[in-house]
Amino acid sequence: MRIFTKTIAIASFAALAACSDGNDAGNNIEAAADNQADALDQQADTLEQRADEVTGNAAESLENQAAALENQADATREAGENQAEEVEEKAER
Repeated sequence: MRIFTKTIAIASFAALAACSDGNDAGNNIEAAADNQADALDQQADTLEQRADEVTGNAAESLENQAAALENQADATREAGENQAEEVEEKAER
């Protein structure tokens, strides 16, 4: 799932980059990554709320899943920032 999500994110970033000049493309890439990361954060929040409603192993499992989604959101934001920087640097050349 994690690899699939990253692959989709990279493909959508590349598609956005192809449609615009350097600065606009960089901004679009970063915005797309932020939107995707926000959705992941929302999913993590939902899992945390569900974890509050259960106990024991079920709660721990949901909390672990939420933490994994939060890590994925952070990685998505960072990947978007890195790709945006690359696109903007290439546009400056």
